[in-house]
Amino acid sequence: MKLRIARSALRTALVGLTIVGVAATTSLQASAAPGDGIVVTSPTQANTSPWRGVTYGNGIFVAVAQSGTNSVMTSPDGVTWTARAAAEVSDWTAVAFGGGKFVAVSTTGSRRIMYSADGTTWTTVTAPELLDWKSITYGGGKFVALAYTGNRAMTSTDGINWTAGALPASNDWYGLAYGNGTFVAVAQTGTNRVMTSTDGTTWTLRTAAEANPWNSIAFGNGKFVAVASSGTNRVMTSADGITWTASPAASQSYWKATAAGGGYYMALAFSAGLMVSTDGTTWAALPGADSASNWEALTYGNGVFVGVANTGTLMVVRAAVPVTTTSTVAPTTTAKSNTTSASGLPSTGSNNSGLAVVGSLLLIAGLVISLRRRAYTHDAA
Repeated sequence: MKLRIARSALRTALVGLTIVGVAATTSLQASAAPGDGIVVTSPTQANTSPWRGVTYGNGIFVAVAQSGTNSVMTSPDGVTWTARAAAEVSDWTAVAFGGGKFVAVSTTGSRRIMYSADGTTWTTVTAPELLDWKSITYGGGKFVALAYTGNRAMTSTDGINWTAGALPASNDWYGLAYGNGTFVAVAQTGTNRVMTSTDGTTWTLRTAAEANPWNSIAFGNGKFVAVASSGTNRVMTSADGITWTASPAASQSYWKATAAGGGYYMALAFSAGLMVSTDGTTWAALPGADSASNWEALTYGNGVFVGVANTGTLMVVRAAVPVTTTSTVAPTTTAKSNTTSASGLPSTGSNNSGLAVVGSLLLIAGLVISLRRRAYTHDAA
C-alpha cells in the first residue's frame, strides 16, 4: 500500500511539472516578435537604374529595370550584384522564374518579352499584343502575364510562344500570384478587385475585402496575402483567392510589394520600409530599409527576402530570416517544438494560463499525498 501511494504521488507530481514546463515553453514561443532574428541590410546595387521587378530562381536573384544602360542585374546571394544588358531597351516592369527560365515583360518596346536561362544572356520575343504588361508569374507549368490596361492576359508554357486572351473586367490589374492550383490577380481599381483562374485563360471576378488599390499579392504557407497603398485595412488574406479577410498593416504606408517564404510574409512600402508577419494577419514594422527609396518589388529565395527600388541612393534591401526546422509558420525562437510530445496541448500563441494552473494543482496534489504518506508512516511506527 505504501509503495502504491508513493508511486501515485510521484506520478501526479511529474505530470504537474511536465504541464507547467510545457505551458511555460509555449508562452515563451508566443511572446516572440515576428521580426526577431531577421537581419536587414542595404547592399549596393549594380547601378542606379529604376529597378521595377525582382525574382529568384536557379540559385540567383534577377532584377529588371524600367530603363538604363544595363537594365538587368543578378546576384547569387542578394549582396553582390552584377549589371547585365537586357535584350532590348524597354520599360521592363516584372520578371518571373519557372520551367528553367527567367521571363521579363515590358510596358513599351517593339517586342515586350525577353527570356534567359541564366539571367545573363537574354533573348527577346514578340508579345501577341503590344500592351503595358506589368505583372507576370509562373505556376501549374505555365507563365501568365497581365496587362495593366486593355483587359488582356497572355499565357505560355515555355516563355517563348504566347497566347493572349480577354479578362472579365478592364480594371488596372497590378499584382499576380499562383498557389493551391490557382492564379489570383489583384487590381488597383474596379468594382471587383480580385479575379481567379485555374488555367490563366478563363478568369472569374471576386470581391476584395475592401475596395482599396491592391498593388501586390503573394502566396505562402497555404495563404494568399495582398497589400494596398491606401484604405482602412491595407492587408487582406485568403486561403482560396475567393473569400478574403481584411487586416491592418503595421502602418498606414503606401504598401507596394509583398512576398512569402521561409515561414514569413513580408511587405515593402513606397518611400517607407518593411513590415513582417508570421501569419499574414498580424504585422510588425521591420527597421532597416531606407525610407527615402521608392521601393517597388520584393521576392524570396534561399532564406532571404530581396527588395528593389526605382529611385533612391540605396536601391536594394536584403532581409535574411532565421532557418526554421518546421514546415509551419511560427515565431522565431530557440525554444524547441512540443508538437510531438504534447500534441494535445493548445497551439503556440494561445493563452496557456489555464494549462499552467492545472499543472500547478497536480504538482501540489502530488506533494500533499507524499506528505500524508510520511505522516501515516510515522504514526504507524
